[in-house]
Amino acid sequence: MTKTLAVNAGSSSMKWQMYEMPEERVLAKGLIERIGLKDSITTVSYDDKKETQTLDIENHTQAVHILLEDLKRFSIVKDFNEITGVGHRVVAGGELFKKSTLINEDVLKQIEALSPLAPLHNPANAAGIKAFLELLPDATAVAVFDTAFHTTMPEKAFRYPLPKKYYTDNAVRKYGAHGTSHMYVSQKAAELLGKDIKNTKIITAHIGNGGSITAIDGGKSIDTSMGFTPLAGIMMGTRTGEMDPSVFPYLIDNDPSLKDAQAVVDMMNKESGLLGVSEISSDMREVVDAMETGNADAKLAFEMYTDRIKKFIGQYLAILNGADAIVFTAGVGENSAPVRQAVLDNMDWLGIKYDQSKNVFGFEGDMSTPDSKVKVLVIPTDEELVIARDVEAAKK
Repeated sequence: MTKTLAVNAGSSSMKWQMYEMPEERVLAKGLIERIGLKDSITTVSYDDKKETQTLDIENHTQAVHILLEDLKRFSIVKDFNEITGVGHRVVAGGELFKKSTLINEDVLKQIEALSPLAPLHNPANAAGIKAFLELLPDATAVAVFDTAFHTTMPEKAFRYPLPKKYYTDNAVRKYGAHGTSHMYVSQKAAELLGKDIKNTKIITAHIGNGGSITAIDGGKSIDTSMGFTPLAGIMMGTRTGEMDPSVFPYLIDNDPSLKDAQAVVDMMNKESGLLGVSEISSDMREVVDAMETGNADAKLAFEMYTDRIKKFIGQYLAILNGADAIVFTAGVGENSAPVRQAVLDNMDWLGIKYDQSKNVFGFEGDMSTPDSKVKVLVIPTDEELVIARDVEAAKK
């Protein structure tokens, strides 16, 4: 019996979950928010209890200190030596990392060097790794890459129609993201279908503040909506998704506040999507509430968001030549009945039919009708469990 931490570090947050392995029993989980800002918030849940603190946390190293001290303070561990493994979510592994990898100094440097592929994520992932390496130097440290699951994509799917040198010399290609989530829910979908995953065709819709759609054939990713960076694909909470690249120089020439390409990329990553169109929020719940009170901008944001999800599902139905199931997962996918309804409506000509009485908040499982040719499933994702399993595998 060992204790393993699964860590997902963001630029100003750190989500974590502790498991007793190999039993896969969750001992505790928590979230540290507003790292680097005043009034940071730490939350620890364990044994049906929930403890919250508000304090100032300057950086990820201090956040890890507080996390570890909380584990002792709440008697989740008596000694830090009980923690034998730490798994870190890393968004971009580029073409260097095609599977989860033991972390050493060289691997950490490579993760940092890949930051241009995930500018909002890899630097934060690296900061979390450094902090844990400093404070738990004897624990097995493993990087679990979002992009690894998508390394099975064929070249026709991952290459961009640019001169070949930009791929061979600069590694410009589609990498995807959310791989651990897409892998996990596709495996759970196969179980629900009662099929060997090798004999399935599944479309997974990981829809949260970030979002991506993936076509999975026989358990392998053959195409996905995110691209060179997590900015591509469907419209998201603050990200544009697919854009005509000619918009970049046009905005630089016509908006004095956008001085260069990086300024445009920052705006498209942080100020766009649901937030930019609705001018209300990046949170789908708030957008839906505003739409239902008659806010036209919120309604447009909702319609644009769901329209793009529907289009990617349509593409992947064509690529797969049909599907056994469409899976909704992540914060919006699991919880927003209005989003699922808008995506699925007017798709009955494809044989996709769902039971409206099951399309409600909190539903999990099969929400399709008995005569639906394509099953519609709602499956909660569990990226942390995938991370913990990969840590255990690395110990062997």
